[in-house]
Amino acid sequence: MTAPTKAPAKKRAPRKRVTTPTPDGRTRLIRRGRGHSYELDGAWCPGVTTIIKGAVPMPALIGWAGRTVAEWTMDRLMVNGEHVLADELINDLRAFNEREKKPEKLGSGFSRVGLSKVLSKVMYAERDEAADRGTEVHSIAARIAAGEEVEVPEPLERHVDSYLRFLEEWEPTDAILEGVVINRRWRYMGRFDLIADLPRYTLRDGTTWGGRTLLDLKTGHSGPFGEDALQLAGYRYGETMLDGDGNEVPMPEVESTGILHVRADGYDLYPFVADEAVHRVFLYCAQVYKALDWKGDGLVAHARGDALRPPKEFA
Repeated sequence: MTAPTKAPAKKRAPRKRVTTPTPDGRTRLIRRGRGHSYELDGAWCPGVTTIIKGAVPMPALIGWAGRTVAEWTMDRLMVNGEHVLADELINDLRAFNEREKKPEKLGSGFSRVGLSKVLSKVMYAERDEAADRGTEVHSIAARIAAGEEVEVPEPLERHVDSYLRFLEEWEPTDAILEGVVINRRWRYMGRFDLIADLPRYTLRDGTTWGGRTLLDLKTGHSGPFGEDALQLAGYRYGETMLDGDGNEVPMPEVESTGILHVRADGYDLYPFVADEAVHRVFLYCAQVYKALDWKGDGLVAHARGDALRPPKEFA
């Protein structure tokens, strides 16, 4: 007597995004916990950063991911010069796992597989923390600059101080904060951090930078990077934007673009070239992203057919 076999579980088909605009559809930013998504005329629309992450190779992230996991582990193996026991490290990993939105089911023990799964999430926690820090620093500093009384969380105090130092030293005026950019022709959206009037500055090559300027805020430990120009160009060449009331208005023209790198120990303001030539490269990235998007209707979703059977089976 043979044991009954278990029917293979059916794979759930990937959920297709609604990408066809509707006549009465809304154009908006939708907040989803830590992240957000966009709807353009009632249909899902990719964001600028989503396009870049899905199309631009970033080999430095491989080394960063390894270092992040290694440093997280080593920081907990040595405390004040004293070696800690392995079970203390495991307790730290358990605590880390329990804080996750979707924690691993570890049971009473701690298997090698479970340990590796939890460690593999460390780098994403570091990335999400940096993203959350940037959003919160910008929001808090802007409210303080507007004269509001804000209680600044202790971990962010030095970052906020650095941002306020930028506001004091550069005195940006006529600012637009966190505008949602729309480009219907090329069908993408995005959200910039700041457009403001800045003092004009003569660069080493003799060109002038400043005036009406679009800035993106970065709070990571390293950077900014050259590919950030693609992000700035995507924002700069939006056709329209949403104002504070959600109404669609023309996208302001800007003269300059740059990255404001805010850290706990200060800030740096970097001029960036994000002209029409850079925007053209960004649009190439958008095509690559569309082709490689497995949830969409591009190359990856349809290129592979079913596995073929040997010809002899049909003889």
